[in-house]
Amino acid sequence: MTRIVAARAALIDIPVETLRTDAVQSFLKQETVVVDLDTDDGASGRGYSYTIGTGGRAVLSMLRDHLLPAVIGQDVRRPEAVWRHAFSQTRATTTGAITSLALAALDTAVWDARCRADGEPLWRAAGGANPDVPLYDTEGGWLHIDTDTLVANTVAARDDGWRGSKLKVGSPDPARDVERLTAVREAVGPGYRLMVDANQGQTLADARALARALEPAGIAWFEEPLPADDVSAHARLVASTSIPVAVGESLYSVAQFKEYLARDAATIVQPDVARVGGITPWLKIAHLAEAFNVPVCPHFLMELHLSLVAAVPNGRIVEYIPQLRAVTTADIAVVDGRATAPETPGIGISWDDDALDDLRVL
Repeated sequence: MTRIVAARAALIDIPVETLRTDAVQSFLKQETVVVDLDTDDGASGRGYSYTIGTGGRAVLSMLRDHLLPAVIGQDVRRPEAVWRHAFSQTRATTTGAITSLALAALDTAVWDARCRADGEPLWRAAGGANPDVPLYDTEGGWLHIDTDTLVANTVAARDDGWRGSKLKVGSPDPARDVERLTAVREAVGPGYRLMVDANQGQTLADARALARALEPAGIAWFEEPLPADDVSAHARLVASTSIPVAVGESLYSVAQFKEYLARDAATIVQPDVARVGGITPWLKIAHLAEAFNVPVCPHFLMELHLSLVAAVPNGRIVEYIPQLRAVTTADIAVVDGRATAPETPGIGISWDDDALDDLRVL
């Protein structure tokens, strides 16, 4: 038994490394909520979650006022029990983004402490399916990037060994989306994986029309085409296109993923460990998807998702968007478009404590 004896939370503002735009927003900053746990046998754990500019203080308050006091005395070797105990304090505010983000920061800290206490890396402790994980690039495909630069970025990614690139769609004129993607496909050839992401900006009619226009280009998936709470529209879109439909970055519970899978409304799931409430529910979603023979291709947080995709048999690919380099001492190592899950005990992130202190807001 390894009991929690102290728990702390802080809010860190991490600057965005490059301009990032999509159909509905710009990524202005990463509000990062960090949780630190100490245990009675000397093990420690650090977890985190994030927002892209709003709500960080609310997440911090949820942790400080409710969740952290509740887990003192809990055993980090039992993350399921700790998660359930913390969740029971928040029933009036679930399912919701603030609660899930707060639970995630706590839960990842529990898993970090558990893995450190056991001397195990996360990818093995959570399942150990395959340590070698392919990655795809998103940084070269933001919506504001002009077509020539978009083509150059994608060709460079292919030539560097990346296993795919994601392009943002949702321009005011859909013809621009088609023109951009067609130019990229002609440049990279038929064998390179291309994904498109509309960030919930389409109507069903618009998404169907765009899917028809993009089908000749051979798209690996059409991501977040519609508002995430419209399951029935996603099911109708899936039934009307040969392009796989990917959903999940804006879902916040296991039950929401269950609805999508049970109604054939998604052919790829993209759970974000910070948004679904942590590693504990993320693994449930991955195994649920496995039962439906659906792959997992998570959203963002590559430093953490690398280990989780390596843990599960239906983990397919990790999105490469570096965003923790300002507060870590080591980046994930990429060789020919693939990365190996860290072998260090814990969740595998090398934090820079001084940098975290410098960027601390609360």
